Amino acid sequence: MKEVTLIKGASFTDHRGTLKFVNDFSFPDVKRFYQMLHHDISVVRAWQGHRVEQKYFYVVKGAFALAWVKIDDWDKPSPGLKADHVILNEDEPVVLSVPAGYANGIKALIPGSVLMVYSDLTLEESAADRWSFPEDQWFDWQHARL
Repeated sequence: MKEVTLIKGASFTDHRGTLKFVNDFSFPDVKRFYQMLHHDISVVRAWQGHRVEQKYFYVVKGAFALAWVKIDDWDKPSPGLKADHVILNEDEPVVLSVPAGYANGIKALIPGSVLMVYSDLTLEESAADRWSFPEDQWFDWQHARL
């Protein structure tokens, strides 16, 4: 099974402005993308799991805590699973790749933060592969800070 990975990018600045890029991220399997705007930093979007779908996350503006956990049993996952997390922000161009078999959660850390999400399934395919779990399971979102 694939593991969660960070695909690092970089930036270049000159008198014309700044260019941010993640050249090692390619889009061969991406079928759709969407943008999420978070005004309220108390809101947690967790946990959404996918047996088949792979997702990629990129922070356009602000900062987010992104967490993931490998699901052991889709009908009754163990309460003691270990979640990992990373803080991503607009100043560091990075794509977080979360493969199939994981549940993920997100929380904006700055009001007005914007997150791009890329998926390898269509909306219809994704809807048939959506598993939801309580947001307070596996991770304490209050500890996700800049």
